[in-house]
Amino acid sequence: MWTENRIPIHSTPENRTMQRHHTARYYAHRVKESLTTRVSKLICAIVLTLLFLVGIITFILWLSLRPHRPRFHMEDFSIPAFSQDGGFQNMQIIYNVTARNANQNIGVYYDSTQLTVYYQDQSIGGSPVLSSFYQEPKNTTIVAGTLSGAALTVSSERWQQLMAARGQGQVVFRVDVVSVIRFKISSWDSKHHKMHADCPVGVGPDGLILPIYKDKRCPVYFS
Repeated sequence: MWTENRIPIHSTPENRTMQRHHTARYYAHRVKESLTTRVSKLICAIVLTLLFLVGIITFILWLSLRPHRPRFHMEDFSIPAFSQDGGFQNMQIIYNVTARNANQNIGVYYDSTQLTVYYQDQSIGGSPVLSSFYQEPKNTTIVAGTLSGAALTVSSERWQQLMAARGQGQVVFRVDVVSVIRFKISSWDSKHHKMHADCPVGVGPDGLILPIYKDKRCPVYFS
């Protein structure tokens, strides 16, 4: 009789059945959570792996296809009037600049090209030099011509300044080649870029380009 009175309520058959049912639900929930966690981790791992592979492929394509800026070199520059009497009236600027597309698989569209000559940051002449054209990869284009007459804006005062600098051994100019370009990769064209090739060049008393400036590579920048 005493033993029956000491049996706890939760030890009844009904309570033990409820405990087993609760435990089964608990473990089923844990198993479900475990499966969900594993599936989530698997999906995350697959996504991260795909992103990594895409990143590697994109980086390799960028390395192989990234556009190199056109390379400009000052090949020749002369002002024959420096060695002539009455040179001011006969002044001409003769120039020869090369534009090189060093890309292996990328072409360059030049929509327009303007060449301007500066002395002490003041323009002394310039003109359009090329109509629109397409430059193939690994190709060089010659930008050559003569500025004279209306293309020059040299006053008598400016001419005296040039003669004073000539008397000191050299006259340094800056040739600015400006063009609007696009890069072509397969069938895709890039947006337009305004490009400047900034070429310093010096001539001696005879009006010919000094050796240190010949074939010199010009800095190129975009604006």
